This record gives sequence, structure tokens and C-alpha cells, in this order.
Amino acid sequence: MAATAKPFVAIFLLVLAASTTASSATTLTLHNLCPYPVWPLVTPNTGFPAISDNTARLDGGGRGLVSFPFPPTFWAGRIVARTGCGPRGCETGDAPPATVVQLAVHAAAQQEDLAAYSVSLVDGFNVPAVVSPQAVGRGGQCPALGCADDVNAACPRDAARVVRGRVVACGKAAGAGFFKARCPMTRTTGSDVEPVPQRCVAPGELKVVFCQPAMVRAGGEPPEIIRTVVVVADN
Repeated sequence: MAATAKPFVAIFLLVLAASTTASSATTLTLHNLCPYPVWPLVTPNTGFPAISDNTARLDGGGRGLVSFPFPPTFWAGRIVARTGCGPRGCETGDAPPATVVQLAVHAAAQQEDLAAYSVSLVDGFNVPAVVSPQAVGRGGQCPALGCADDVNAACPRDAARVVRGRVVACGKAAGAGFFKARCPMTRTTGSDVEPVPQRCVAPGELKVVFCQPAMVRAGGEPPEIIRTVVVVADN
């Protein structure tokens, strides 16, 4: 698809070289809390193997849940939640505007098994998405990153994609400032970074939640150990 994350991937690959470090098993989990179904599109970057056949439909309201194992070696790719899919294609997610989740796992830096992740609104927005590392056995900085806000509800008219009277996506014409104000824990330009450090060592799971109800920072911890708590609604 056209919604890509080239700055994230290019910078990360410059730091990462091929890994010879023993890697822990890591799983990708996708959970849909939206009130509508999504069809996740998991796309590996060039040269990496596919981990999903991209046929899954995740029903809404927390019922849709699927997991895939990552390869045991370095892997990088992206995820988009497609919506309104049918025989003639999808209303959103096959092309921009779309929320793009960017992931890389099993990277070697200083002999550590690192994961890196972000949520990009550079090409616009369609579905709220939050990435939350789980089962972090070796620690580091593993903040939850992404956007829990329904940006479509506030999208300027000239940037809105409307289908049957509903705003289903918000294009980049809304401006990087518009997206950053509503989703500060995302990347909204090619040089943008999140306002928290990230150095996540050997997470057992990277969980991507669509329509996460809230994101809150945990308090009482020293600045060098920044963690983010994700509030997940009960199924």
C-alpha cells in the first residue's frame, strides 16, 4: 500500500545491522476494541518474510483478537487497520489516508535484543491505534505509543474522506500540527519523534490495540525509567 514509514525504517536500519545475538520469542497481537470490524493488513518491509496472510477479520467490541509469531531474526514491517471491506475493496486502509503502525524486532545493538515501534500519521489517519509492549523480561524503556483519539470526529472538512455521510479518514491536508495536538505520542512528519525515550529490550509481545479508550502516563517513577500504562476496556 502507499502509506509507508520510510523515515522510521531508514533511521532504524542505520543503527541496527544484522543480529547475531540470541533472540527471545516475540509475538504480534492485534486486538480490536472499535465498535466496527477491521481487517488488519500486516506488510513486511522489502526483504522480510510475511507473517500474516492478511485474511483475518477482527470483529468489534473487543471480540476480534489474533496473534502471529515474529521470525526469530531481525524483522521490520508495518500494520494498517482496513475498514469497510467488501468484494469491491475497503473504504480505508488500502491507501492513504491511514494510520500506520511501524514495528521492528530482534535488532542487535550493544548485544541487546531490541524492539522499536511507532505510530505514524504522516499520511493521515483512519483508525486509532496504540502499540503496547508486553512481557518485557529485560526492561529498558518500553512506552506505549500511538493515538487513542478519534481524529476523524474533528477532521477539517477539506481533509475529510466521507463515505455515505460518515467521515472515515482524515487526510494529511489537515496538517502535522493538527495531528500532533490530538495525538502527541505519534509521528506526524518525516523527522518527528515521540516525547518519551524508547529502548525496549526483548519484549515477549508487541500488542497493537485499535480504538484504545485511553492512554495515561504512570507517575512516581524516575525520568530515566519512563513507562506508559495502557487502559484496556473489559471484553
